[in-house]
Amino acid sequence: MTDFSDALSVSSSGLRAQAQRLRHVSENIANADTPGYRRKTVPFELESGGPGAAAGVRTGRVNLDRSELARIHDPSHPLADATGYYDGSNVDLVIEIADAREAQRSYEANLKMFDQARQMSSSLMDLLRR
Repeated sequence: MTDFSDALSVSSSGLRAQAQRLRHVSENIANADTPGYRRKTVPFELESGGPGAAAGVRTGRVNLDRSELARIHDPSHPLADATGYYDGSNVDLVIEIADAREAQRSYEANLKMFDQARQMSSSLMDLLRR
């Protein structure tokens, strides 16, 4: 049964990591028009399960994208400098939507793996009861 529980723990760690990633992507999308906002990215790290246990994945520290902020010309904006420009955000909605779709599909794949391991475990228990 440890193989089944290892499969469940690996897929559940993937579910948690993709949910965290999707949370940060949604924050980025929500703040796309916020002046001075920097895009958040979250790396995945290998999570060792200890000796004899399956490894999983976890999210690392949240990183801020250090790429150049968009310069927006709007002299009437309260944050505009003497030249009429202010710093926008560095969020690209196309990239965020692609990241959200990738995270969603990875989440679904982990969910299917979790469900398959659970069904196999249940079928094994049914066979052992006979």
